[in-house]
Amino acid sequence: MITKITHLTLFVHNQDDAVQFYTEKLGFKVHTDAMFGPALRWLTLHTQSQPDFELVLMLATNEQEKELVGKQGGKHPFFTLESNDIVIDYGVLLANGVQFTAPPEKQPWGTATSLRDLYGNEIYMVQVS
Repeated sequence: MITKITHLTLFVHNQDDAVQFYTEKLGFKVHTDAMFGPALRWLTLHTQSQPDFELVLMLATNEQEKELVGKQGGKHPFFTLESNDIVIDYGVLLANGVQFTAPPEKQPWGTATSLRDLYGNEIYMVQVS
């Protein structure tokens, strides 16, 4: 029986730039940073309160992967972050230079906004009511 999702892969052009964005601007923590052979760097991050779900920052190495960088969710958010105080988080992230599509707005399911990572991937952020 399948019990949970453990990893989500995000293709990036530069792993060092990506880890800097996700740790310094969004507050993620590095879970694993290891070399597997000379060419594969396994770099995973997690949020402060969810260490069992890892975001894999995978270096895009071929044309197909490079074309996905910045648009892995297409016209939709690639993933969603949950906040327990979206107004404070929005202010902190905005002060850290994170680009938002709009300020947080009340929705039927809570208060939400979207931000963009360093490559332009849209990430949804919500505080559930």
